Amino acid sequence: MKNRTKTLDLSIHSSFLIPHSLIVFVKKIGIDLGTANTLVFVPGRGIVVNEPSVVAVSIGENKVLAVGNEAKEMLGRTPDTIVASQPLRDGAIADYRITEAMLRYFIGLVSGRLRFFRPEVVLSIPAGVTSTERRAVVDAAIKAGAKSAYVVKEPILAAIGAGIPIHTAQGNMIINIGGGTSEIAIISLGGIVAAHSARVGGNRIDQAISDYIKRKYSMAIGERTAEEVKKTIGSAIALVKEEYFDLRGRDLMGGLPKTLTVSSNEITEAIQDELREIINVIKHVLQETPPELAADIMDKGMILSGGTAQLKNLDQLIARTIGVPCFVADDPAFCVAKGTGIVLDNLDIYKRSIMIGK
Repeated sequence: MKNRTKTLDLSIHSSFLIPHSLIVFVKKIGIDLGTANTLVFVPGRGIVVNEPSVVAVSIGENKVLAVGNEAKEMLGRTPDTIVASQPLRDGAIADYRITEAMLRYFIGLVSGRLRFFRPEVVLSIPAGVTSTERRAVVDAAIKAGAKSAYVVKEPILAAIGAGIPIHTAQGNMIINIGGGTSEIAIISLGGIVAAHSARVGGNRIDQAISDYIKRKYSMAIGERTAEEVKKTIGSAIALVKEEYFDLRGRDLMGGLPKTLTVSSNEITEAIQDELREIINVIKHVLQETPPELAADIMDKGMILSGGTAQLKNLDQLIARTIGVPCFVADDPAFCVAKGTGIVLDNLDIYKRSIMIGK
């Protein structure tokens, strides 16, 4: 018998159904398609979904078992027959079929599995993606159930969501640091004047923490533990009054469970290389900025958004190193999603300017 390549069953496993209480028929949906988390915005309702960008697949049946929160619970805990993974890497699609399955789930979650209307969808993409990567996002959304899909560069959406008046003839600088990428852009008259995208963000910071613990203490910790350490005691600059975290992991020497206490200043030391890389990207963009716009930024400062913007004292580190004031936007993790909502409310206007889709 000839071997046949199995195709991924994009239907949701019977034990993993969309709650009927969440089903509302909608015609427009905004999706912040992030490496770490996916947020869904519905006009009139705001952000209705905020779940991890994780999909669990059964290898034997090649079937989607779980998406989002339920799938993240499986990370690092699955048997050989199940794979739980993040289909986006560094802001770009790493696995097209699983990304399509994830989009199908999120679109179905808010528009109903039996849809009378196929919704128009606005999705975020990193500023530095290639045309092939951009087309992959659009195609995945269409196949997942969208009537039409439009993609907008993340810095534009983050600036809109942060309340920056992007259409004025003044320079505005947005620093959007997510799970997989850091997007830095100078925006004026509704467009990007200078921008750079670096594939460093919250995930790389988590990995740096994990590597530090392994190198210094010969102890292995999981991704979720490293993320928890970052959120609880992580700081971009050393603290006068240190904070502490009790870690649980596996001793690499003996192979047995191990517990130890780490300090906030140790974590600050662990993540300096990643923070330095982000700051170098900011410097690079400023070096490409026309003098008139640079003067505007000196006056108004830089705006920090994205989930990693919540790292303690990151704004202070950037301001101190660059020599320009830096401010964290309100609800920084939600700026891109809120930006999709504003675009949806003015879809006809934005279709003619900043978006590409089909």
